[in-house]
Amino acid sequence: MGAVLFDMDGTVVDTEGLWWAACFEVALHLGSALAASDQHILLGLSIEDAAEHLIRMADGAPTRREVETMITKAFTVRVEAGVTTLPGALPLLDALDAAGIPAALVSASPRRIVDIVLETIGAHRFQLSIAAEESARNKPAPDPYLTAVRKLGVDPEDCVAIEDSPTGVASARAAGCAVILAGGADAVPAGVARVSTLESVDLPLLRLLVSRRD
Repeated sequence: MGAVLFDMDGTVVDTEGLWWAACFEVALHLGSALAASDQHILLGLSIEDAAEHLIRMADGAPTRREVETMITKAFTVRVEAGVTTLPGALPLLDALDAAGIPAALVSASPRRIVDIVLETIGAHRFQLSIAAEESARNKPAPDPYLTAVRKLGVDPEDCVAIEDSPTGVASARAAGCAVILAGGADAVPAGVARVSTLESVDLPLLRLLVSRRD
């Protein structure tokens, strides 16, 4: 197994509620209120794509760059107040470290957000981290995962990506990684393993997913 690649928001740390609250706040500032259906749409989106969604809903919205700045600020304030690590994440990361298997954090969030989270969960647990600005395109394009495997010097077919959203799953699959969907209420695409929490993920399962691709 070459490496295990972790999404961050909603996979390693419980920030999905913070993300929704940030988007809701910005939408209200732009003169519109988000509906429950928007929560599904916004899950896993990059800040750029979330800004586009809010602009489409608003009447006479500012530029996309201005809306991106608003979302980033609202989300950062909430993350700085504290994040909770999701069940099973740290034990799995520690098990990978003990086995000498590299772990990487591959996030659609900006570097500023990623670094705040790494202070909480421990940057030493990851060989590297990839943030939104560090690949040519963000998820659902494969670029973030391809950037990670290139920097690690491993083959994507020897890696397992762990994601929680359709956007992230699409990105990891397009890069050629085996994929585990942790949580989430969406239908599971063919070839993607599904677990309720990371507590159900262990080294034998990860090795099995890679070996089945041989």
